[in-house]
Amino acid sequence: MSHISYSALKEWSVCPWKHKLNYIERINEFKGNEYTAFGTALHTVCEKLVLNKVNDAAKLFNEEFVKNLAGIKEEDAQIVFKKDLIEQMRRQGAHLTQHILPAINSYFGNFELISVEEKLYETTEEEYNFKGFIDLVIQTKDGKYHVIDWKTCSWGWDTRKKNDKMITYQLTLYKHFWCQKHDIDPKDTLTHFALLKRTAKYNEVEFFKVTSGAKKTKNALKLLSKAIYNIQKANFIKNRLSCYGRYGICEYYKTKHCK
Repeated sequence: MSHISYSALKEWSVCPWKHKLNYIERINEFKGNEYTAFGTALHTVCEKLVLNKVNDAAKLFNEEFVKNLAGIKEEDAQIVFKKDLIEQMRRQGAHLTQHILPAINSYFGNFELISVEEKLYETTEEEYNFKGFIDLVIQTKDGKYHVIDWKTCSWGWDTRKKNDKMITYQLTLYKHFWCQKHDIDPKDTLTHFALLKRTAKYNEVEFFKVTSGAKKTKNALKLLSKAIYNIQKANFIKNRLSCYGRYGICEYYKTKHCK
């Protein structure tokens, strides 16, 4: 590997051995499901809306949702979708599209669009490349830049998740390498998550600021450096404490790949 993404870093932090199986040996090629199709479709709508390239956002969402589901089925013919869930998502996604632009304008006020889906491929101190895609960068009238990442979810995030360092490190690293790419002072750049809530009854699109100061950036880069060092040295230790993780049992638990 000549590059590392935030997703790969996050998985390495949970279990280096699982990182090896997924990112080095590529054993588990996740094809997607209803939730990933929903999220990808909404991301496309967000992109087109801020670029002012869509007249009917709800229609675009449904077209993209159907296309993404078809793509997943093409990759994995054995997958069985939940029809009731898909119908719910069609309605929920169409409803959400009407709240995206109003939420951006309400939260930021007047702004200038800087980039959409901007690619990062920046060299680290270890001569690795940090790879990522920033959903949205804007500049407000006070001169501040804002790095924004869209997240689809059900009803929202609780306080613990909003402050989870491994989740927020995504924006911290995106900010650092975006500023490095454009030679911009990090003090002039802020970071935000934008939650697109599928089942919420109000505040369907929620923006919240993530603190990404110098100390946090230093800690995130330290973790990144540690991961790169161990990946290069092929040090992939099994973290037995992660077998029963926050989101369930690891798919490799007690399989031939991890005994």
